[in-house]
Amino acid sequence: MGVDLTKPLHVADTPGLETVELTPAMFEVFNRYAVRMDRYHQGFRRTWTMMVNACSSGMLPPRMSQSHFIDAGIRFTQEVTMHHDYEEAYLFPFLARRMPEFRKADKHNPATAELLRQHEVIHHGLGIVAEYLQACRRGTIDFQFSMLREKLDSFGTVLWTHLDQEVKTLGAENMKRYWKLEELDSFPM
Repeated sequence: MGVDLTKPLHVADTPGLETVELTPAMFEVFNRYAVRMDRYHQGFRRTWTMMVNACSSGMLPPRMSQSHFIDAGIRFTQEVTMHHDYEEAYLFPFLARRMPEFRKADKHNPATAELLRQHEVIHHGLGIVAEYLQACRRGTIDFQFSMLREKLDSFGTVLWTHLDQEVKTLGAENMKRYWKLEELDSFPM
């Protein structure tokens, strides 16, 4: 069954849905997208943690050369950017039809959703990190852990908040407020 997005579903249109106790099977279906999103985010968290730990210790991870470390950082910036580009092009507009957490500002809604504002901060930080690491890879400047750490710290708190908040927003308890169980198979994810 396709999702009829011409008629936004609001909590008030489904009395009591937000208080319905989900069976384990229903919870699994409603929580499916949070689980998938968390899987993507875990990879980002691992790479971020590896980079921050190296910056804190001033030592590369075992069996990793500086060039491999720099390449891993560049890949990280590219992968997070691609992930966010997909979300902003396909997933967020779909979800925003019913979920205010994913809406951009427009004439009817003057406030851009927090998740999208976080994307802006993260994209800015990723651009700075990518520019720095690419310059290091080219040999234009010497790599310094302290410089990378400073750039990571400029958006790290927002990134980690975003990774957690996005998963929570896609969690079963929130999803059941906006979607019917049978509609969840139509999601672009």
